[in-house]
Amino acid sequence: MAGQPPTSGLVVASHGRHLLVESPEGPGGRRLICHPRGKKNNAVVGDRVRWLPTGDEGSIEAIDARRNLFYRQDELRSKSFAANIDQVLILIAAEPEFSESQLARALIAAEAAGIPPLIALNKSDLSAAHARAWARLAAYQRMAYTVLPLNLKNGPTQDSVLALRQHLQGRATLVLGPSGAGKSTLINLFAPDAQAQTGEISSALNSGKHTTTHTRWYWVDAEAGAGCATPRTALIDSPGFQEFGLHHIEAAQLASLMPDLRMHAGACRFYNCTHLHEPGCAVIAAVEPGESATAPQTGTGVPAHPEGLDSPVTSSRYRIYRELHAELSMPPRY
Repeated sequence: MAGQPPTSGLVVASHGRHLLVESPEGPGGRRLICHPRGKKNNAVVGDRVRWLPTGDEGSIEAIDARRNLFYRQDELRSKSFAANIDQVLILIAAEPEFSESQLARALIAAEAAGIPPLIALNKSDLSAAHARAWARLAAYQRMAYTVLPLNLKNGPTQDSVLALRQHLQGRATLVLGPSGAGKSTLINLFAPDAQAQTGEISSALNSGKHTTTHTRWYWVDAEAGAGCATPRTALIDSPGFQEFGLHHIEAAQLASLMPDLRMHAGACRFYNCTHLHEPGCAVIAAVEPGESATAPQTGTGVPAHPEGLDSPVTSSRYRIYRELHAELSMPPRY
């Protein structure tokens, strides 16, 4: 109708230039296909948008201001996961063995976006493997990250599942995880109609199996929704990833986004210390023994653990920092 004001809505799925937008009444309310006006599609799952009807579909007229955007930036392109989220749940497992580099990259991206992260270690029923994996996460607990043990195998009444539910309650949570960690199990456990919703989304977007490579929003609380005044609980299922590019972050910014390095960096002799080779580097002095000889441990001009900074930087974390710093310092390819 000519002159009518745009309607607000929540983007709950996307495939190419096709967006599935939910009307303000939320779950059980109207969902319709919308297309962005113009050639570019900048809307992502979690965006609040303004749309106008165009026959049986809609046209995106505007995207409301975002609270945040979680994305990765590879060398040549960026990939947005979701906008306006309350936290990122990084789901890893005792088996297969998780990549600490992949974990660190996701945490750095969350820090850069100002989004609180939460780490859950699944498969606690594999006691020996879980104990080994839990020990690898000790450094992250020292950094004040919330790290939860989890066993999704035996259903929703497990104490660990109930504990996780408390952390999810009233929040919109993006779930990240490598293959085999149990992400699909978690989504289906907390949002039992997720499979049905996936089918509806696939049918609506006419994208079939390809929806598995795109982000999707699932309501956990049936009474909450896009226009509900009560705090909502939602899970955002993200595509899996093998690499997590951080090219949107400058190399000089990296240490400030790694809490264990950040707590020492202020004690370095030089304000622009790279924490790679400088004398008087408090970060290098805090690295646990066992790191490469390229990181000098003596003659730095600072004590091994500066007073008040007695939490060490693990050798694996420092190795990840050096690798990322080198990666982010490379000149761009065109």
